[in-house]
Amino acid sequence: MEFSEVVRRRRMVRHYTDQPLPPGAVDRILANALRAPSAGFSQGWSFLALTDATDRARFWPFVPTRVQDTPTMQDAPLVVVPLAHKRTYLERYAEPDKGWEDRAESRWPAPYWFIDTGMAALLMLLTAIDEGLDACLFGIAPEHIPGFRTEFAIPDDYAPIGGITVGYRSPDIPPMGTRFKDRRRDPADVIHRGQWGDK
Repeated sequence: MEFSEVVRRRRMVRHYTDQPLPPGAVDRILANALRAPSAGFSQGWSFLALTDATDRARFWPFVPTRVQDTPTMQDAPLVVVPLAHKRTYLERYAEPDKGWEDRAESRWPAPYWFIDTGMAALLMLLTAIDEGLDACLFGIAPEHIPGFRTEFAIPDDYAPIGGITVGYRSPDIPPMGTRFKDRRRDPADVIHRGQWGDK
């Protein structure tokens, strides 16, 4: 599939069948996540991949809104939770070629551990489309993260940025309608060429 078509087809799909994924698809999705850029090549991320039905069933209680509002999300045969690891970045940038020995977070203009993990998540979403699948990135509410950590033995210094479902779109998915098209922002409102506003 052409890359432009992958981008065009990307949607947050919340209704799935329980059809198994093609052989090798999970490995390709996870492998492409590892190709994401990262500041200083820190690679401060990890991924919890849930393919077994019993493991996925252990996950869903920690996103009760998704279960209530879109129960067919639970039919997706793959759930991935990307986790950001800040300490990896602080330690990488304390190395001699970077020199931030104080490991101060204030040196960072933005929390790249979250940004880079988000880019890895996007590569998983795009890979799913390239595989002929659909996917969705969704949040895990802060009040459910401690229980999630305990259930899956996640170390305290790894921060989940959300969950990703991957699978085949349900054929009876509700129509998207015009509300999303109406909400798409005009490029002229968000792209500023050469300068933003008058001097």
